[in-house]
Amino acid sequence: MRLTLLFIVLACGVIIPFALWGDRFDAHFTEAGTVSWLGNFGAWAWAAGMGLLVADILLPIPGTVVMSALGYMYGGALGGLVSSAGSFLAGAVAFQACRLFGKHAAQRILGDAELARGIHLFADCGGWIVALSRWMPVVAEVVACMAGLTRMPARAFYLALAAGSLPLGFTYAAIGEVGNTQPKLAIGLSIILPAVLWMLMRRVYDELRADPDA
Repeated sequence: MRLTLLFIVLACGVIIPFALWGDRFDAHFTEAGTVSWLGNFGAWAWAAGMGLLVADILLPIPGTVVMSALGYMYGGALGGLVSSAGSFLAGAVAFQACRLFGKHAAQRILGDAELARGIHLFADCGGWIVALSRWMPVVAEVVACMAGLTRMPARAFYLALAAGSLPLGFTYAAIGEVGNTQPKLAIGLSIILPAVLWMLMRRVYDELRADPDA
């Protein structure tokens, strides 16, 4: 019960800024507006774009619009790389921030039984949950926080995070490059490709876990 309640509390922490300021951010961060805003940073526009994607953890910034703007500015390949890196960094920050609370803090928040349940869940299914959640607004960073609190193995988390972030970043950057404003294809591919990539990366993770010297 506490595990579910914690998920809801974390989700509310993300949803509330959207409810308060979402319309303002959406009005400002249209694709054209985002391209213009990033252009103010000149050669550092890519870094500003990554900063926006990380800030999306707490602020209602439309991350997919930022990725499309990066694709428009840098092309599908470089823009996809920057977008993927920004998504990856956002997940890593959320994961590490919650992991820093430590096991004792997690026990106080969740209780021994719920913490054990969460550890078991993310040890068994965490890779799938993390990889597939990256395309989902709000859920993505909440899952990263939950993974950190439940002490999901870092190797598994980062491999799964990459499996979810790469297709998301490259797909939306490709949409920005061609000027497509209907991201249905991006959503479909961002659901399917993370699962495929995680299946491939899971084999690498299992081999690393089986090697005591790795």
